[in-house]
Amino acid sequence: MSEYILETFGLSKRFAGFTAVSDFDLRVKHGSIHAMIGPNGAGKTTVFNLLTKLLEPTSGRIVFQGNDITGLSAAAIARLGIVRSFQISAVFAHLSARDNIKVSLLQALNTSFHFWKSDRSMDVLNDKADAFLDAVGLANLGHVTAAELPYGRKRALEIATTLALEPKILLLDEPTAGLGREDIERVSQLIKRISADRTILMVEHNLKVVAALADTITVLTRGKILVEGPYSEISAKPEVREAYMGTGHG
Repeated sequence: MSEYILETFGLSKRFAGFTAVSDFDLRVKHGSIHAMIGPNGAGKTTVFNLLTKLLEPTSGRIVFQGNDITGLSAAAIARLGIVRSFQISAVFAHLSARDNIKVSLLQALNTSFHFWKSDRSMDVLNDKADAFLDAVGLANLGHVTAAELPYGRKRALEIATTLALEPKILLLDEPTAGLGREDIERVSQLIKRISADRTILMVEHNLKVVAALADTITVLTRGKILVEGPYSEISAKPEVREAYMGTGHG
């Protein structure tokens, strides 16, 4: 088995004369936290969209666990275990935290959520849902609707809903965006905790979070990889400081 769970080869995306991603070669190791950083417009979100097939690549290949998945649909890729969270919280605002988890559990079981059935028919999922809530620090908030949760806790709930889909690799898009210092620390600890038995690929602007969490960092600029390596190496490179760290992000 390859040491890499996810790889891309020459991945590119062009839009009517504009190249958003060019010859992108990514290698994500099994069990690692891999971060992608770069200035706005560097192509980070486009890469995520290509990996999850929200966009079709113009050229190149995507390989997951040794298998070429370039031609698969978004749904098929999700079923393989490539699961993504979004920069904007994507939970059902008027469902309780527990019921949000249940929706994901039913998706994992390839079953639809039967809103017209009594609550008791869904009780069989309560223990499993509560286990996911406990894993993200929401054990006492299962009854609270998502709309009532503070923003940081809502982000934790979103991560819990993605975990309930049993991902083999979890793609996190700006997991600490819009959070205060305390919530950033809470979500960072959560990411570290859930990485114990899964691979995480994340896009993140907060360099303190990246430095604390990431095993490998890929720096993008203008749709291409500028440099890659651990934080101690990439942070010392002048070209990285010029392209990213000197732009005021963090």
